[in-house]
Amino acid sequence: MSANLPRQPQIVSDSAEEIARDVAALNRLQAVPTLLEVLCESTGMRFAAVARVTENTWTACVVKDEIGFGVTAGGQLDLESTLCIESKRSNAPIVIEQASTDPRYCDHPTPKLYKIESYVSVPIVLPNGRYFGNLCAIDPAPAKVADPKILKMFTRFAALIGMLLDSEMARQADQSALRGAHADNEVREQFIAILGHDLRNPLQAIYSAGVLLEKKISDPALQGVASRIRVSVKRMSCLINDLLDFARARLGEGMGVRVEEVEDIDAGLNAVVREFQDGQPEREILANIGVTRKVRCDLGRVQQVASNLIGNALKHGAPEGTVKVSAQAEESDLVLNVWNAGEPISPENLDKICEPFWRHSSTGNREGLGLGLYICSEIVRAHGGTLSVTSSQESGTSFTARLPLDADHLDQDPGNTRAH
Repeated sequence: MSANLPRQPQIVSDSAEEIARDVAALNRLQAVPTLLEVLCESTGMRFAAVARVTENTWTACVVKDEIGFGVTAGGQLDLESTLCIESKRSNAPIVIEQASTDPRYCDHPTPKLYKIESYVSVPIVLPNGRYFGNLCAIDPAPAKVADPKILKMFTRFAALIGMLLDSEMARQADQSALRGAHADNEVREQFIAILGHDLRNPLQAIYSAGVLLEKKISDPALQGVASRIRVSVKRMSCLINDLLDFARARLGEGMGVRVEEVEDIDAGLNAVVREFQDGQPEREILANIGVTRKVRCDLGRVQQVASNLIGNALKHGAPEGTVKVSAQAEESDLVLNVWNAGEPISPENLDKICEPFWRHSSTGNREGLGLGLYICSEIVRAHGGTLSVTSSQESGTSFTARLPLDADHLDQDPGNTRAH
């Protein structure tokens, strides 16, 4: 038949982007080719297709062609030369068993143009009532397709295709919205990274000026002002560092860790405890740090974890309660634990505690950005470890970081700044 078929006109009246989108959506539905196979096997017809039909175009989306009709996915026919336009306008199936003897279609131009005898076209309507196109089949030979069971199979398959297509379109819309949200988040995080980087230099200048003024000024009142400038800049610098760590982690760069063999991690952790104790002499911080062996880690980052956890305990624990810090080597792990008494974290919030910008406070203390615990979890994860929390009225709140003592899975090059 293909040798006798006239060349089909290519009519493109609708948006090429919309047509390509719908053709792609149908071709993602793996069930549709199987449905066309079943239709052809059940009727003996050798061409079946799902067509997108609008006021201006007839476009093949999925095709099974055993007669060499010459239309493939994305191919178009002159809409007025098809019977699908009549099915669309009447919103009813068209069934022809033998066009040459059919009283209604024996003189119709479409069967003559395409030299077909049998023809079926059933509207495809989406669940929301929107007409999409047609499920159609043709053959140059007559076929017994007027049987009610055959027509029911066509209509049910058309309804099924409509439901599958609607689900696929909804899925794609959800993915598009998600991609848009991810893109917005990435822009925000890039902005945070750039802003944090650009703020560092002027902050360093202000800090240096504060230190200089504190040394040069003899007036105690002005010395106090200079001291507050220095302390405030240091706090701002910590916030910026948190933002930069957050941005790096979220932008896919990973939390930077420089792993090397640390001879005396106890000294590094005790230094963190001492800094807090010197800054808040009125608070009791009990330290039990006794690792007493070499540890492969990024000491600065482990100190950052300890600092964030201790600071969190002092801020959110009982205002005058003791904070306990311990660090031990247990089998293959370095176990760092920070405990405080006070109002417990509610069970529904335990899973949120390490989310960025999420803050828990029973004391009304809202200082900070809510990034400290998130950064702790990322540093621990970069070392191949875990960070866990338990909290109850009876037992208090306890954060436990477990890091591999050897960290063999990390790059051996101490110059590397990323965990693998």
